[in-house]
Formats: sequence, structure tokens, C-alpha cells
Amino acid sequence: MKKNSPLLSLRGLRVSYHTRTGLLSAVRGVDLDVAPGEIVALVGESGSGKSTTAHAISGLLPPGGRIDAGQIQFGGLDLAALSEKALRAVRGTGIGLIPQDPAVSLNPVQRIGTQVAEVLRIHHLATRRTAGDKVLELLARAGLPDPGVQARRHPHELSGGMRQRALIAIALAGDPRLIIADEPTSALDVTVQQSILDHLQTLARESGTAVLLVTHDLGVAADRADRIAVMSQGRIVECAPADRLLGAPREAYTRQLLSAVPRLDASPIAPPPPAEGRPPLLETEHLTKDYPLPHSAGGPRLLRAVDGVDITVHRGETVALVGESGSGKSTTARLVLRLTPPTAGRIRVDGEDVTEFRGTRLRALRRRAQLVYQNPYGSLDPRLTVGDIVGEPLRAFRVADRAGRARRVAGLLDRVALPATVLGRRPAELSGGQRQRVAIARALALSPDLVVCDEPVSALDVSVQEQILRLLAELQTDTGVAFLFVSHDLAVVRQIAHRVVVMRSGRVVESAPADDLFRAPVHPYTRDLLAAVPGGTPAV
Repeated sequence: MKKNSPLLSLRGLRVSYHTRTGLLSAVRGVDLDVAPGEIVALVGESGSGKSTTAHAISGLLPPGGRIDAGQIQFGGLDLAALSEKALRAVRGTGIGLIPQDPAVSLNPVQRIGTQVAEVLRIHHLATRRTAGDKVLELLARAGLPDPGVQARRHPHELSGGMRQRALIAIALAGDPRLIIADEPTSALDVTVQQSILDHLQTLARESGTAVLLVTHDLGVAADRADRIAVMSQGRIVECAPADRLLGAPREAYTRQLLSAVPRLDASPIAPPPPAEGRPPLLETEHLTKDYPLPHSAGGPRLLRAVDGVDITVHRGETVALVGESGSGKSTTARLVLRLTPPTAGRIRVDGEDVTEFRGTRLRALRRRAQLVYQNPYGSLDPRLTVGDIVGEPLRAFRVADRAGRARRVAGLLDRVALPATVLGRRPAELSGGQRQRVAIARALALSPDLVVCDEPVSALDVSVQEQILRLLAELQTDTGVAFLFVSHDLAVVRQIAHRVVVMRSGRVVESAPADDLFRAPVHPYTRDLLAAVPGGTPAV
């Protein structure tokens, strides 16, 4: 690529946060350039400062965050010196931000189409009359199926991946010169991820759009970036062309990150599956779930989100549920836990039909079956400290005395690789990856028989991801806990699953032992999913 003058240039950027426990230095003297038409990936562990860097550029630091020093040059402007009013004029048409967390970034009481149209009207890119067609075009470009239907829905009516695509449509609305993509595809299945990244790459190559891609997925960085900058503890420790950095990393930290990248050809870390012939812990029979859609000219309509799904999970076994966003896998997980009632079908735990459980019987089931949510920020009480959040199930079920609970909480945090210093912090003071580890610790607090993991490591960088997967495998060996593991990341599934169930449009299209499915997938859809995995099987 021809070398251009930078569109974005950071020099000596320093950012800190005021927390209840004192001043936290998050970015410590970052220098970074991004040229027009260039894709630069900013990678590093959770808490390394990469998202803080992205938010500082766009002037969207959370409360307590401030720029202490340095320059942020963008098209001749020093963004660090601009007023909030001047920054608002730059955002949207100059800089588009794709944030990491759609549950926080989307207005829960407004329809998706209204939120996309708002950007167009604010920047005078469309009138109220002309915005409708542009909204549908943007939603389609971002990969949302049936954009006319999705535009009329509220965020809670969409899957996590579909909400993320709505955010991408909002970021693209103003045709910005720079796109800051903060984990833009972490919640997306591989086929939609491929489509979105193709679109960003096309913008860079054909329109000269600069892209700063903040990601923990080194497979994505390897596939898409011209250059990769590696962050650790608020500093850039290595920055080089992607092929050079991946082929011959100079820093030990970079080599450590690369060694932790999950690969389709890697050996699984899961313990051997349980012996055959034992009765299943969990069975579903013809499980079905319908949701009403907005009224149309033809009257009420139903969306069949789950369509006759049969799943079996044995003790000590990990069954992965994979498929595209909107395929029904997360809805199936909620049905299994009785968090939402099925329209039809049966759910059995240890041979007992729990489909109609209510009251105390349902409460007893909650103790045996726990959930790790896809979105840790939305599932953690923002008013509670980490210690209170992890200890809450122990208090609710009156497990041990106060001292015993404190010891149990400390042990759980250690097992999920969180330092004791986070005990007194609240969720807003943690990175996305740290919040997810808190959610995992809470789910494990009651030593359940079954843990349903709904994208449990999608927010984690590869090194912590590896720690969590190994932790889950060790817990399974030690306790015989079973996992229903919902994921769009097939390389992660390869590491942890004994069996894989592939869903599409609410139905199971293939179910097989993991070794068989990854070696010789039968269904064309499964083959398409495997072919779309970012990074393929590179020797990184």
C-alpha cells in the first residue's frame, strides 16, 4: 500500500480514570498513526488500554476519564483540545465509532430504524421523508436480514449479534473518513463477521476510509489489518506490518498472545467425554418457541425462533451449540434453564420433566443449573461491588456463614484469573473482559450440575480466553459439571466441546462428536461456517 500522510496521529497520549480507590493510569504515552485507506489493528489483553484509546480519540471517555497529556491530530485538528460542541461536529461524518456493547449503546425504548435515522437527521444527511429508504439500505449493508422488519423492532427483540449490526449501521450512516471499530464483530457469527469485515475492507480500499480496528481476535487482525499495534499496560509494545509481526514477533508479550490464539487444527483441551450408557443429565424433546411479530396487513405473525430442537447433555460433557446470529441458539439456552417458557416440547433434568416447574421446585432447579450471559455489563448489578455480585448466590441460598462466603468468593475470583483488588470495584470500573470473568465466577458459586454458557468468552482477549477455557475443563474434570456451550467461535468450540450441535433458522441441521464434525462436516451450512473462520489455520 502506498504510504500516505496520516489522517489520525496520536502523540504522547495519556489517559487516566478517577476511581473510588484512586487515580488509575490507563493509557501511558501512546504514539500511533492511521493513514487514509489503511486498516490498523490495535490488539492486547483486556484492560491493556486499547478501548480507552479508542474512546479518547472520539471524545467519549466515560465519567471519571480524562486526557492528561498528548495530541490527537485528525485532519489538521487536535481533537484533545476541542470543545464538546466542536467534537460533536466531527463525530458521525468525520469519525464513526462502532462500540463494543450494543446493550449499553442502543436506546431500549426506541425502534432500531428510528435510531439509525436520528444520525442522518442530526448531520442533515436526510429529511424525515427521505430517511426511511436510507435506513433500510444501511441496515442491509450492515448484514441485517429483512431490514424492513428489523427497523420496526426494539433492541430487546433482536439477538446480540443483530444488535451489534444495528450499531454498525449507525456508525456507517455519515460515511465517515475514519471508522473506529471497538470489537465490532465479537458478538457475531463467523459468516456475518466475514461480511462486515469485507465491507470495512472495501471502504478502506475503494473509498480511502481509515479504519482503527480494536480487537482481541488475532485471527481477524491477521486477515484484515495492514499493520498491527500490540498494547500492554497502557503502552504500545510493538507495531509492525501484519505479516512481519505475525511471522516474526520481536516482543515476548506478542509471542505469548500469538501462542494463545485458538485454532481449528489445535488439539482440544477438553477432558475425555464421559463413559457411554449413562443416563443424560439434560434432555430436550421437540423444544419449540414462537414469538409474536409486529402486526402487518395480514394480521398477527409469529416468529418460530426454536423449531423442534432435540438436545442431550450428559454429566461431565460439553455440548456446543453453534450457528449464525438469530439461529435460535441463545433462545434454546434460555428455554433449557426455564428463563422463558416453551411454546411446545419437553425439558428433562436427570429424567424428571421440569417443563412445568413453578415456585420452590423451579428455585431448586436454579441452584443446579446456572447461566453465564453473553453480555456481562447488562447482567451485573451496577450498584454492587464485585465481592457482593459473586457472593449473591451464596447469600440467596444461605450457603456458609459470612466468613465462609468471603473465602469462597476470594477462591472463585482467583480461579477466573481476577486479582483480589477488584473485590471492592463496581462493574463500571472493570473492562469488558473483567466483567465477563466476574459473571463466570458468580455462575460457579453454587457448584451447579449444569452451566449454560452463552458466548462466555466472546469479550475476552485470547490469553484470558485460554485461561477460562482451561478453567472450565479443569472444573469439569474435578466436579463432573456439564456445559451447554453456546458460541459463534468455532475455534473456541474445537478446544472445549465433546459434541457439537449446529443450528440454522431455529432447527438442528447437524449434530456429531466434535472430532467427526471438524474433520468431515456433512451439512453444507456447517462447511460454510468452518470456511468463514477468520485466520483459517495459519501458522501463527
